[in-house]
Amino acid sequence: EIFKDITILVTLSALPPQQSDAPKLELIHFFSAGTNHVQNHPIYKDTDITLTTSSGIHGPQIAEWVLMTALVQSHRYNTLYEMQKKKNWDKNDTEGDYHKVRDLVGQRLGVLGYGSIGRQVARVAKAMGMEVIAYTASPKDTPERKKDVGFIVPHTGDPDGSIPSAWYSGLDKPSLHNFLSQDIDMLLVSVPLTPQTKHFLSTAELSILGQRHAFISNIARGQIVDTPALVSALKDGTLRGAALDVTDPEPLPKDSELWDLPNVTITPHISGVGQAYTERAFQVLEVNLERRMKGEKLINVVRRDRGY
Repeated sequence: EIFKDITILVTLSALPPQQSDAPKLELIHFFSAGTNHVQNHPIYKDTDITLTTSSGIHGPQIAEWVLMTALVQSHRYNTLYEMQKKKNWDKNDTEGDYHKVRDLVGQRLGVLGYGSIGRQVARVAKAMGMEVIAYTASPKDTPERKKDVGFIVPHTGDPDGSIPSAWYSGLDKPSLHNFLSQDIDMLLVSVPLTPQTKHFLSTAELSILGQRHAFISNIARGQIVDTPALVSALKDGTLRGAALDVTDPEPLPKDSELWDLPNVTITPHISGVGQAYTERAFQVLEVNLERRMKGEKLINVVRRDRGY
C-alpha cells in the first residue's frame, strides 16, 4: 500500500519487493554513494527504473578522516595520547622516536578511484605538499573526460581534474600494476566494490607497494583488499601501515589480528557520516528534481552495466 502510488522513492536500502508493488515508480534516489547493497534486488536487476545516488556528499568528511588517520600514525599520536594520560612530559621517549617523523611534503599519493572522494582527498593532500596521481576504470585522456560531472560540495574537490600530475586507467592487472609501480608513498582505496574490484589488491599488488614501504588508507569497501594478504604485509613490514574504515568482514571479528597491529588504525565504517550528511543528500535530490522538471539529464545516475 505504501509503494502503490509513488513515482519517486528516496531511501537508503528499503525497496518495494517487486516492481508490481510500485507500478508508477520512475525514480529511486539513494542516500548512499554506492548501490552494491541492493544489486541482488529485483528492482535493481530486473527493471529499468532510474537510480541515482548521493555520490559527491562524502568528500569533505572522508578527506579529513584520511589525513587525520595518516597523521595519527606518522606523528606517533597514539604514544603521545598515552603519555598525556600518564602526565608524562618525556619528549625523549624512545617509543615515540619523534625525530623520525616524516611530514607529507614531497610524498606521492596514489588515488585508486578518482571520484568525488578521491578528488577532495587529492585537494587536501596537495595543499599539504603532496604530489597526486590518479587511477580510474576508464581512460581520462581529454580535458572533458577529466571533469567531475556529479554533485560537488561547493569549494571542494577537483572539478576540472587539474590536480593529478599523471592519470592511469584500466581494470586489468597489468594496468593496475603499472599504476602501483609509480613510487606511491600513500595509496587511497576509493573504488566502488564490483566483481572486477573484489580483491583488487592482494599479495602481488601489496608487494609492489612494498617497494616504497607504502601506507594504505581504505575508505571504500573491505572486500577490495584481500584481508589475509593485508595482514601479512603489515606484519612483515612490506607496508608501513594502514588506516581502515572498512574491513572484510564487517563488523571486524574480535579475534582478527588487525585489531592489535601497532601500525593499523581501525574505525567502524564511520568516515563518511557527519552533521551535514542528510542536508547534502537532499541537495543532490533537489538538483535532480529540478533537472527532471526541466527535462534535463540527471546527475549521479547508476549505470547497471558497470555497477555504480
